[in-house]
Amino acid sequence: MTLSPVDVATTREVRVRAPGKVNLSLHVGPVDRDGYHALTTVFQAVSVFEEVTARTSDERVVTVSGPQHELVPTDASNLALRAAELLAEAAGIDEGVHLHIDKGVPVAGGMAGGSADAAAALLACDALWQTGLSRADLLALAARLGSDVPFVLQGHTAVGQGRGDLLTPVLGRGEFHWAFAVQDRGLSAGVVYGALDALRADAQDVALPPDLDDDVPLLQALRAGDARALGAALHNDLQPAALELDPRLAEPLAVAQDAGALGVIVSGSGPTVAALARSRQHALVLAAAFTASGAADRVLTASGPVPGARVVSTD
Repeated sequence: MTLSPVDVATTREVRVRAPGKVNLSLHVGPVDRDGYHALTTVFQAVSVFEEVTARTSDERVVTVSGPQHELVPTDASNLALRAAELLAEAAGIDEGVHLHIDKGVPVAGGMAGGSADAAAALLACDALWQTGLSRADLLALAARLGSDVPFVLQGHTAVGQGRGDLLTPVLGRGEFHWAFAVQDRGLSAGVVYGALDALRADAQDVALPPDLDDDVPLLQALRAGDARALGAALHNDLQPAALELDPRLAEPLAVAQDAGALGVIVSGSGPTVAALARSRQHALVLAAAFTASGAADRVLTASGPVPGARVVSTD
């Protein structure tokens, strides 16, 4: 979004909305020399959102509201605040900012809530401070903040390779509908990746570099807009590790299958469980099944794909 000179002079607040994501497919390869796993993943942005408001301030601070807000740090480790600091350093900005995060994406739920905060903060501070950085510059900064942050900036559906930050847009048709079983307990992505490594070591299973050819059926389903074929192609290498760490996740997986989900999967590193529905109405049926069974602390329904982080208002 480009502001006029008058807007630049008077803008004191920018509000940005950024989506969560679901990994339709996640293949995890070996660990590189820097301690990161080689990945091939297919991301889809879904209509569960974080909203970040950036306001002029004498200092750089962050506050949080919404579900599970008490679980989000507000010190220098906060990813949105780190995004603001990184942008300020890159653009030579000395100004402060008050970032307020209104949570909509589960915390530590495998749906990139923290990454959405970072992407939204980058875009909000860029507009507030009028840095003049290009979209490519912002994407490069996003990659320094985390593997999912560039995708949340871009949105829609994309293949992520490398550490997940090397993105290729995916052509697709139609809209897909989801129900999510959300747990108040979180899972650390780093712990889940470590558990996967341990499971592989115990089984003497050598991790091979991930191959995009494994996702040909899934990509064909997306191009055709075929929800049934997409459900059959959902895949997550981290799911066994998430279940090892949190065996209770077996219940929402089973509930969704019994309720007729086209496919069901642990979202990213978990513990959120994502169920693909036949329609928007069926997503509500799946959500009701999660609630009735007690298999979720909260439920969400959403559709995808949706755009990435976007400025929604300035003042």
